[in-house]
Amino acid sequence: MKPIKALYPYISWLSIDVVLGAMAGMLFFSQLLHVQLGWEIYALLGLCVWVIYTADHLLDSRKKVQIDLSPRHQFHARNQKTLLFSLALATLLGLLGAIWVLGWTGELLWSLVLAGAIGGSMTLIRLGGNAGNGLKELSTAVFYVLGIAWIPLLRADALDRDWRLGAFLLVFTLLAFLNLLMLSWMDRKKDEIAGFPSAAQLFQPTQLLDWIRRLALLLIIASLALFIALPSFFRMYSCILLIMVILHFLIFFNKNLNENQIRSRMEAVFLLPWILLIF
Repeated sequence: MKPIKALYPYISWLSIDVVLGAMAGMLFFSQLLHVQLGWEIYALLGLCVWVIYTADHLLDSRKKVQIDLSPRHQFHARNQKTLLFSLALATLLGLLGAIWVLGWTGELLWSLVLAGAIGGSMTLIRLGGNAGNGLKELSTAVFYVLGIAWIPLLRADALDRDWRLGAFLLVFTLLAFLNLLMLSWMDRKKDEIAGFPSAAQLFQPTQLLDWIRRLALLLIIASLALFIALPSFFRMYSCILLIMVILHFLIFFNKNLNENQIRSRMEAVFLLPWILLIF
């Protein structure tokens, strides 16, 4: 247990847990849409997610402010050169891998457009300062879910891309948004001092907590509605979403957990769709 506990902070700081969660999300949508994907597609997604999150953390760690950086940002600040080299290498591997796996097709073109939109959104929000309060969490949630569902969406049969898919995309996006609002609330003081755009800057702490509770309740109701209203095939997926929302709520409002424990456990919740591998 001790080696695992010693290793876990590095898994979190390097966003490996986020990468595995994104891959689990892709599995969720690929099975929902009856699309079979090879391991190389999951590897490409993992590289893309790692590049985006690592680039974001590196930029945050270079902020010249007199605050105590989080352990994650301290790690990125200490290992900046190594991580920059790794980032460049991962970006190159991702581009070459995408060309090799997807070929010169519409999938590659639209995937590059999506990557450009994500990069452009991140840049504009950073340059916008306080005007970006709330937009970072919302855009990150939208692009996160769009990214994990992207290839399954492109490859799915037209008959499977109906309103039911839209409902699952919406609930998953709002779940990701809920996760980011919770993280924003925990990081509100440091974000304010550092000048990072954050949804927490739009509300008083108690108001934001109220909105978090309301959104969690809405998602619980929505997941239950999907479970009840849709045919049996969809019930496993609505049940997974319901459990993920409930776990977020229970973890975030557990007063016996510290911030690091809350953060790591909420990230672990996004691993739940891996359970689909056994069905």
